[in-house]
Amino acid sequence: MHALLAQLVLYSDLAHDPILEGLGQATYRSRSVDRVELTATVNALVKKLLDVATLYGFDGDLWRDYLAYKLLTCENSFSLTTERRGVTPGGSVNQLAVHDLDVLLQIMRYDLDPLAQLLNAPALTAIRDWTSIPKAAGNYHAGIAAQVRALSDTLAGAVNGAEAFELLTQAYERVGVGFFGLNSSFRIRRAEAGEPFANAYVQPAYRAGALEFVPVNNTQVTRLEELVGYERQKEQLVANTEAFLAGRPANDALLYGDAGTGKSTSVKALAAHYYDRGLRLVEVYKHQCHELPAVIEAIKHRNYRFVVFIDDLSFESEEVEYKYLKAVLEGGVESRPENVLVYATSNRRHLIRETWNDRNDRASEEDLHHSDTVEEKLSLSARFGLAIRYDSPNRKLYHDIVLAHAQDKLADALANEVLVDDLPLTEERLLLLADRWEIRHGGVSGRVAEQFVDDLAGRLG
Repeated sequence: MHALLAQLVLYSDLAHDPILEGLGQATYRSRSVDRVELTATVNALVKKLLDVATLYGFDGDLWRDYLAYKLLTCENSFSLTTERRGVTPGGSVNQLAVHDLDVLLQIMRYDLDPLAQLLNAPALTAIRDWTSIPKAAGNYHAGIAAQVRALSDTLAGAVNGAEAFELLTQAYERVGVGFFGLNSSFRIRRAEAGEPFANAYVQPAYRAGALEFVPVNNTQVTRLEELVGYERQKEQLVANTEAFLAGRPANDALLYGDAGTGKSTSVKALAAHYYDRGLRLVEVYKHQCHELPAVIEAIKHRNYRFVVFIDDLSFESEEVEYKYLKAVLEGGVESRPENVLVYATSNRRHLIRETWNDRNDRASEEDLHHSDTVEEKLSLSARFGLAIRYDSPNRKLYHDIVLAHAQDKLADALANEVLVDDLPLTEERLLLLADRWEIRHGGVSGRVAEQFVDDLAGRLG
């Protein structure tokens, strides 16, 4: 295996992958070093492979799945060009890719049994036919698992590098490359200077300089059609997003209004709904607004449509981070790339807190005029071309939302009229309890409705 890894050209980075390089070295050194020491090394590498398999939900042949995962996440000139433009027939680079895939198929099918027997390391054999313990989707990257295992299964039947080339390039064109291809949602963090990834073999984030895009795998997936009410608001948001995905002109959007009305959920639902069409969500917190230029620089040349999502946006009068957002929204010397939009949510229509002192620009004590400070602050909201208002639901809509959540979480209790406080749970009683709940929990809203149903479902077990 060590000699095979040395033959890679376009995918030569894989020769330095800790797991592949480690096992390659183990097969090369197996007959010339202390076997006890080598056994410990091999078992540690298998443990690392199991860490990755657990994180991403691999099953069956973990060795083959791991190589498929590395092929899908390896960003090089060939894979990135294929993602953006598809395969260019006749290119010399295609011949190099076929060569590398011939080599990688040999590595994928490499017989690890002799090494396992030599070192008495049965774990090496076990990873070729692994049965995973089922777990909830929120506990691992289920989306990545599906894509990786699909490629792994198809590559298992590839006769040679040319056939593997067709299968892999189809995956690049369909799914994409790297973490932007495999994930729908991200948050950002800035790594300390020189800070390595915690586990290089797991590679938990995409790094652009010191800025990391960390995939979010435990997002509560809500489909757009599951959001009860707010049909006009959803139609506006969907129409704008559809135009964006189609390459037509689209606006940055501000979703504002009462708390708990589904503003954030509406935006998050877009990521899952349009994942297959290349939409990616990058969440940026308010205090990270100064990172927006770096975020845009990192994503502007990728073959995806990115919504930069800023949740619960508002600024106090003394905060200046809004200037970074304003600069991005209005554009500077360098135009914003056409594959980036900003969607923000806020409980305020005007995002920066305004005081009467802001209006107290006086040429004299008797001459009150509109403050330039006020104009600057109000102009931030105006930079969003689309403003969508979410009001608190009326009583009927609140009841509809309660019933919608109850269908998922209380269906059996309602069907069997389980006793709640010594009275059977009917729809009428459910809504009565929901009304009592909202009086003590801040009024009617979608969030309050969900919290009520969760509380009752939890009490009923």
